Amino acid sequence: MFSIHRSSYKYWSGRPKTINPDYIELCSEVKAAHRISNGSAGARTIADIVTTKGIPLSRYRAGKFMKKLGLVSCQLPKHAYTKANQEHVEVANKLDRQFAVTEPNQVWCGDVTYIWIGTRWAYLAVVIDLFARKPVGWAMSLSPDTNLTGKALSMAFEARGKPQNVMFHSDQGSHYTSLKFRQLLWRYQIAQSMSRRGNCWDNSPMERFFRSLKTEWVPSIGYESFAQAQRSITQYITGYYSEIRPHQYNGGLTPNESERLFWNDSKTVANFT
Repeated sequence: MFSIHRSSYKYWSGRPKTINPDYIELCSEVKAAHRISNGSAGARTIADIVTTKGIPLSRYRAGKFMKKLGLVSCQLPKHAYTKANQEHVEVANKLDRQFAVTEPNQVWCGDVTYIWIGTRWAYLAVVIDLFARKPVGWAMSLSPDTNLTGKALSMAFEARGKPQNVMFHSDQGSHYTSLKFRQLLWRYQIAQSMSRRGNCWDNSPMERFFRSLKTEWVPSIGYESFAQAQRSITQYITGYYSEIRPHQYNGGLTPNESERLFWNDSKTVANFT
């Protein structure tokens, strides 16, 4: 009479009559993971964050929860980049896209991007360690000059305990080719490498970091002030990106966890020796 299949009626009549606490907990964890990422995390990232807390969750099941809860991740369309082969006349591309390094403080990468702060652009310089893609130095300024990139490099050098035998890779921006910046590298005894002109793939880890920052954290309309932008971006770098966000390059581990496991293993090997 109601045009309902017998199997549908049996499924409906046999449905659970009580609330499943595990299901409610999963819904809560999925929403929390999406919220802590500023609404940017997709199914894979949410699954990794929830699983890290001890609650097994697959990528596909996380996608079903997102659909049911009305959660959407922001994604950028593909972009065609230009390619070029012209190296700097004095600094060669020594890294040559060898982005997989075996331990921390072997290769650092640096770049500068712009952030809208209400009435004008501010500039952000970041240095990341390629081993675990961990940001180790950063600075913000109203001018994209050598002082900005120098502050980010100095922060990295001091925070990492003044390491030796480090290579620093960047593009051919004037804030990296200036005499003042190259003197700073010489003072820290850091070897310099530069991408080929107009070839962003030569510094793709930095491009990927800035893409994540802008799609996952920075508001689409920018920030209201320089101080607000500085606080928010520092929170992203030290909190969400380094401590919470799982990284595919690290096998689903956060940059902090990946480095922690490396140093623990190194101590074990040293004690055994």
